[in-house]
Amino acid sequence: MTVLTWSDDRVEQLKKLWESGLSASQIAAELGNVTRNAVIGKVHRLGLSGRAKAPSTAAPRQRKARPAQHMMRVARPVSRGNTALAHAFEVEMEPDPISFDNVVPMSQRLSLLELNEATCHWPVGDPSSPEFFFCGGKALAGLPYCAHHSRVAYQPANDRRRPSAKPQIK
Repeated sequence: MTVLTWSDDRVEQLKKLWESGLSASQIAAELGNVTRNAVIGKVHRLGLSGRAKAPSTAAPRQRKARPAQHMMRVARPVSRGNTALAHAFEVEMEPDPISFDNVVPMSQRLSLLELNEATCHWPVGDPSSPEFFFCGGKALAGLPYCAHHSRVAYQPANDRRRPSAKPQIK
């Protein structure tokens, strides 16, 4: 490994190249037999600053005009730090309309073994209870559910959004 000493001539050449705006890599290549890091270290030790801008970077670049994008910001509850002891707000939710509309006539109810492509596969009740059954109504073409249960199962994304858990001030 050869030890490079910075002679006065090389230091003067380094200063000129630095002031002309060359990068450390370019200066290292110009000086020869020296690395980019050696150039950076010597510039730092000499306290050189106030570099001249390279001609290509002297004028600010024109930015491309982008079309305005309309972004909708959704407020989210802020929770920072340990949330184990955070206040749990109770929110009064409206009763689920499905529970009231979920009346299936006795003659329409089917067991798992009675289901086919033409019947609604909507499960009703707790599968572990003996009262569990499937809707059994007429299924829509290409769907496993009847018209009512298809509206319940396939909701638009905006309708599925949960209400925020903020306490209501009255």
